Amino acid sequence: MNIRNKTLLSLILLCVVDVVIPLPITGLILVYVVVQRPPWFVDLADRIYRS
Repeated sequence: MNIRNKTLLSLILLCVVDVVIPLPITGLILVYVVVQRPPWFVDLADRIYRS
């Protein structure tokens, strides 16, 4: 399973959790990524665009 499939699967899982639990989990993660710019996200974006 390549990184794009893993990312897509993770986003689908987050969407399902977001529907089941009425808290905007995906939105909170997005705000965290935009504000903090964590190194794991930069690495993930690099791996997605390199492959």
